[in-house]
Amino acid sequence: MTAAVAAVASGVTGALTLHPPRSSPPPALTVATWNMCGVRQWHCADTGSRERKRRALTGLVMDSGAGVVLLQEACAGDVAAVRRTLGTSWHTAFRPYLERDAAGRTTPVHCAEAAQGEAGYAILAGYPLASVASVPAQQPTVGVTRGILCATVEAPGIRVCDAHLSPAHSDAAHPGWEFRDDQLKALAAAVPTRRTVYGGDLNVSPPGPRNPASWVWPAGPYTVQRECAQTSAGSRDARPTHASGHKLDYLFTGLERTGCTVRDLNASDHSALLMRVRTG
Repeated sequence: MTAAVAAVASGVTGALTLHPPRSSPPPALTVATWNMCGVRQWHCADTGSRERKRRALTGLVMDSGAGVVLLQEACAGDVAAVRRTLGTSWHTAFRPYLERDAAGRTTPVHCAEAAQGEAGYAILAGYPLASVASVPAQQPTVGVTRGILCATVEAPGIRVCDAHLSPAHSDAAHPGWEFRDDQLKALAAAVPTRRTVYGGDLNVSPPGPRNPASWVWPAGPYTVQRECAQTSAGSRDARPTHASGHKLDYLFTGLERTGCTVRDLNASDHSALLMRVRTG
């Protein structure tokens, strides 16, 4: 399945007018992650129009100061439109979700309106992106292939990885199979120790006694790298990011954190998570 993702999915790198090109690395950077719930057929019809979602994404940059945004359940056309709005210093990388049938055939998932194009996950950045690559990980044999996408944000020189992991019971042929353990291991292994920010919609609650799926979490998250809202070495609790009251969205880093915010954008069943880090 991972080979299929790499073969079918194509990276989209776009130059963007509102912000001039940056000539020197920033001393600090705000990174955000947001599941846009832009795929209407995935129970997202009541979460806002595509115009509202575009405005919300633009606001993450213009109003909240995000210099990098990790996106899930995004439509390629909407991401491209926001990139054009932001200006020529902005760039994107995009990968589509794939639907795999019982015969092993895979087809990209499309958003509801033709102009929106394929549904997928993306990195939106106010700096050039280099070394864009998908990370191999186990995927359902029948069902939706999500994935992990990494890139180097050139000016601050950090590696970012955007992940959308498979929820429980996501394999139609084997509903009892678990994929998040392998996917989290692949994600943690794909990043350097320090100069990294990774996360996204991980479709799992934080590890701890109240989470029976805690065993899927590998070493690295919460230890080698700290989570956005982590207050101490032993802390695992954080503010919910999903309308269900659960925390599903994460940002981990090996850099010094200087701020963490959860922001309801009123355009998705997920809130945006924003983390500010020192990059100097």
